[in-house]
Order: sequence, then structure tokens, then C-alpha cells
Amino acid sequence: MRIISGKYKSKRISAPKNLPVRPTTDMAKEALFNILNNLFYFEGITVIDLFAGTGNISYEFASRGTENIHAVDANYGCIKFINQTAKDLNTEINTYKSDVYKFLEKTPLKADIIFADPPYDFKEDQFLKIADTVFERDLLNEDGVLIIEHSKHTDLTKHPKHSYDKRYGGNVFSFFEYH
Repeated sequence: MRIISGKYKSKRISAPKNLPVRPTTDMAKEALFNILNNLFYFEGITVIDLFAGTGNISYEFASRGTENIHAVDANYGCIKFINQTAKDLNTEINTYKSDVYKFLEKTPLKADIIFADPPYDFKEDQFLKIADTVFERDLLNEDGVLIIEHSKHTDLTKHPKHSYDKRYGGNVFSFFEYH
């Protein structure tokens, strides 16, 4: 994986093969950040990266100047890798080794962007539970957005806070907002 833009542009990051991850493709990540670049000033926002895996999305935010980044993953190897990579990049990413649902139930954080990239084999209700919890707990700032990455075989458009989808190959980013 590589960092698309910002101060670490073109930097390649190689994750250990033994991590249970499926990083967002560079093409899909670039398209996502083109959208976000039109919505947010990266230097002033708070980001929560759920199911952070290798930290791919967190590094992209850090490269673009975001300083308040929180990465959550249940896998110790993933958290260890994110911590080491953040140290190597000389940037700060707050990491949490936690089940994402438990983290969402307890966190006092509010964010401008919450990005979730759960396993593609999740059932629809597992994806929707993320959105339900984010909005029930009021975890987004006023103009904030929740983005859930999933396969084209999952449909999240029935959720009342769903705004729109963006599709890139087999990847879909579903956007959820306060209306």
C-alpha cells in the first residue's frame, strides 16, 4: 500500500503477511480522499478509524495534516503495526485495541469523520449496527460523516441516516450523515 497525497506522498508501507486484513485499494482510497477533500479541511478535524487493520486510512489522514486520529482494531498485531508505523512516520495516531462495538458503546470521543472498514463477510445487520450506534450515541460532530466500506453485494441504503454510495470496482463507500 502507498500513501496517496500529503507530506508522506508515495511512501510505501508493507504490512506483515500474518495480519488478518484487506486494505482499501489505492484506487478506492484516492477516490475517497478526493471526495473528503471537498468536504473537510483535514488539519482541523477529528477522525476515528474503525477496523483500522494496517492503519492505511489513518496514515493517509496523517499525511494530509490531520493530528487528531483514533485507530481502533481488535487485533493486537494490527495495533502494534500501526503504533510502529506511526512512530516511523513521526506522527501521532491514538490506538485502541478493542472490539469496535464495545469501543463505540463507551467512547467519549466525537469525530468529524468516522471511517469503518469491517470484514466484507459481515451480515447486513452487523454493518447497520455500526451506523445505529454512531447516531444513537451522537458520536459525530454537527457536519460529520460516517463512511462504511463494504462490498457491492451489501446494501445499506435503507438506513435512515444513509446519504449516498460511491462505488469503485467491487468496493462501495456508504456515507451516513445527520439530515
